[in-house]
Amino acid sequence: MKKGLFMLAAISGFFAVALGAFGAHGLKSVAPPNLIAIFNLGVEYQFYHTFALIAVAFAGHWINSRLLNWAAGFFIAGIALFSGSLYLYAILGVKMLGIVTPFGGVCLLVAWMLLAAAVYRHRMDESGL
Repeated sequence: MKKGLFMLAAISGFFAVALGAFGAHGLKSVAPPNLIAIFNLGVEYQFYHTFALIAVAFAGHWINSRLLNWAAGFFIAGIALFSGSLYLYAILGVKMLGIVTPFGGVCLLVAWMLLAAAVYRHRMDESGL
């Protein structure tokens, strides 16, 4: 298990819960519903990919691959760019921040592919093919 990554995932989970509570309670009085929905989308994706980080941390116990490290890095970058830009857009109302969001989405897609490649390569190595 990759303990540092597991710790980072736990911190990300903490912030996802805290930001979700803020979005549910703190934003309602100051932001319109469409911005609250954008904020909540950021929370939702942060949760999904926090669980992915946990999976990568545990996969490190069985799979020793740089691909896992790259996947973790892209998951982290994706969370920061995708969810972070949605949080800032919802709080600040600056539409220009929406330019950053697709880059975060691409990072998340790359992370999933790297994770799949790490598992596939490990499976191939194990089977001797």
